[in-house]
Amino acid sequence: MIAVDLNSDLGEGFGRWSMGDDSALLDIVSSANVACGFHSGDPSIMRAVCLTAADRGVAIGAHVSYRDMAGFGRRFIDVDPSELADDVTYQIGALEAFARAAGTRVAYVKPHGALYNTIVHHERQAAAVVAGVLAFGSLPIVGLPDALVLKLAADAGLRVVGESFADRAYNPDGTLVARNQPGAVLHDLETIVSRSVRMAVSGTVIAVDGTEIEIGARSLCVHGDTPGAVTIALAVRAALERADVAIAPFA
Repeated sequence: MIAVDLNSDLGEGFGRWSMGDDSALLDIVSSANVACGFHSGDPSIMRAVCLTAADRGVAIGAHVSYRDMAGFGRRFIDVDPSELADDVTYQIGALEAFARAAGTRVAYVKPHGALYNTIVHHERQAAAVVAGVLAFGSLPIVGLPDALVLKLAADAGLRVVGESFADRAYNPDGTLVARNQPGAVLHDLETIVSRSVRMAVSGTVIAVDGTEIEIGARSLCVHGDTPGAVTIALAVRAALERADVAIAPFA
């Protein structure tokens, strides 16, 4: 039987402001990418998500970001690599404190937003992210299958996990269509579900130009901030299970 991890970006509220239905999604996904306070999230939200994830057997990942609360981590920042490495270590450590308090641990690292897309090709920042993870320990790193950060992480002895996206459009080179472009985020449920099964079963997806590309991902992401995220995640999980795809955390 094929097995795939189903993940979602969670804990992305701040103070009195909330985003998404973390509790409902934690009943559906197998891994939770938890915001660590740099693009969103705060200590109380991190604590709550870790407690619920631990109770439901969901793996916890550090969703590390540029220091960019105002831009929700979706703006490139030309940060010094040594500072970026420290920021990554800091964010993992903050989440680990709440994971331990919940009786579990941080199991992996997944960069967020602009940082995620930048380290597909930006060597200095990709190396900085790897250095930041290594300073904490030997955690797996999640990213686009052909991302430079995964190559550098593997060379450094870290486990790497390729990721695909249920609700994002792909360029022909396997990168994600930028969010400022039309059609970058998918909303049609039938389309999202069918392509999710295709990615899990055949390891391929249709790019925006109509070409079929190989992605070979071990983890599938449904964004928690997408409108209707709970409905989408439920439908994706049900379709995967009907296709005899087992849902289980990779970590």
